[in-house]
Amino acid sequence: MKPQYIYNLDAPKKPVNVTANTDLVRIAKDAGINLSQTFEDAVLDKVRSKLEEQWLLENQKAIEAYNERIEKNGVFGARKRRF
Repeated sequence: MKPQYIYNLDAPKKPVNVTANTDLVRIAKDAGINLSQTFEDAVLDKVRSKLEEQWLLENQKAIEAYNERIEKNGVFGARKRRF
């Protein structure tokens, strides 16, 4: 199964101006850290968090309704479980 991504991995790169602490940048470069990749990873983490938060808000009523139904009626097949 092909993994799903929230953005096009083949999209061209775009230069971005970022302001950062010069000492931190120096230490990161001395440590061999790829700042461009680190930036992309950090932005992706933030985007995923925001999208998850947005999804939870949009689906809050459905989640609450589901949880209420499970609390009231139990899980399908629970009586057949052997554990």
